[in-house]
This record gives sequence, structure tokens and C-alpha cells, in this order.
Amino acid sequence: MSNIVRRDPFAIDDMLDDLFKGYFVRPMRYSGETPEMQMIKMDVKEGDKDYTVHAELPGVGKDDIHVTIEGNSVAVSAEVKKTSEHKEGDKVLRSERYYGKVYRSFALGQEVDETGARAKFENGVLELVLPKKAATSARKLVIE
Repeated sequence: MSNIVRRDPFAIDDMLDDLFKGYFVRPMRYSGETPEMQMIKMDVKEGDKDYTVHAELPGVGKDDIHVTIEGNSVAVSAEVKKTSEHKEGDKVLRSERYYGKVYRSFALGQEVDETGARAKFENGVLELVLPKKAATSARKLVIE
């Protein structure tokens, strides 16, 4: 015995289900693919006299990193160059390239003394030590 189901092709519920089916599914990545750098991951710590920033920049050369300090704003940018080539003998089976720039900026709670700032890049991690600018005391203005 078979069951017969009546379907209305103009039912709104069915149309919306068909429209959004698979919309929220994450795209799959093939094995062996390396994800491109999307965003710079950072840790910012505040001490009594300075700020310490650790930024992850894997696969980036030291010469391709640029740090800009302006008042209490800090900007880190890097140029990412990745190439991958798989050969079997003299035949190139697959060759992939990715070139791009990543950029991240943030504001600190106090202005930075640019003259005492230090940067070190080791094992894909950029470390910035940003000393706080000495706070100027408010001066009372005498009215003549």
C-alpha cells in the first residue's frame, strides 16, 4: 500500500526551505590547501610604563612588515607572498600563488613615545614594546 502526499508548489514554507537549503553550510577545503592569511591576530598587554603587543605573522618576511605609530594609534601591515609548486620529475603537477596585504590598526588608552618604541620579529611573531608618553600636568593659566 502506498501513501500519496499532496504537495502545493506555491506554498511559502517549501519555497523558503528550498531557497536557503545549503546557504549556511561552510564551504569545504580540499586537503593540502593552505589557507591564506585573513587577519593579523594580536595580543595587547598594558604595563605600568608601556604596552606590549604580540602579532602573529606566519610566513611573512621581516622586510615586508610595516609598523606606524601616530599618537595613540598603532597600525601593523604586512605583504604576504606564498608560492607552492609540486613537481614530479620534469612535470609540474600543481602550482599555486597567493599575494596580498594584511592590515590591522588599533588605538591605545594613552599616547605612545615613538622614540623609545622597539620591535622584534622572531619565529613568525612580531613583538612591539611601546612606552607610554609621560603625562603632561595641566597648567593653570593666569588671566591678566
